[in-house]
Amino acid sequence: MRVMVLVKATEESERGTLPSAALLEAMGAYNEELQAAGILRAADGLKPTSQGKRIAFDGAERAVIDGPFDVTRELVAGYWLWEVRDMDEAVAWVKRCPNPMTGPSEIEIRPLYDLADFL
Repeated sequence: MRVMVLVKATEESERGTLPSAALLEAMGAYNEELQAAGILRAADGLKPTSQGKRIAFDGAERAVIDGPFDVTRELVAGYWLWEVRDMDEAVAWVKRCPNPMTGPSEIEIRPLYDLADFL
């Protein structure tokens, strides 16, 4: 089962505040565990939405919207792509994750579609 693990943004991450050296080290060690377990497929942090753009679609029309975007708690600050046995395994791994932010934070797990889902 493939899942995308989404680290939700905070006001701090949207300001572009970089993680401390200690947090970078802890996350590096965590990523090494994921790699050793054979579940890590990809991982990256995202720059703040102030550096991003959205493209709004309405029929044939396209509108470019410059960041920053509202509702910080619904934005994504980083992600992992994992291959796990099931959702329970993904939850167990997320529970082992160091807090990705200096304060309260959330991580969301979403399963990816497989070709079989469309057949």
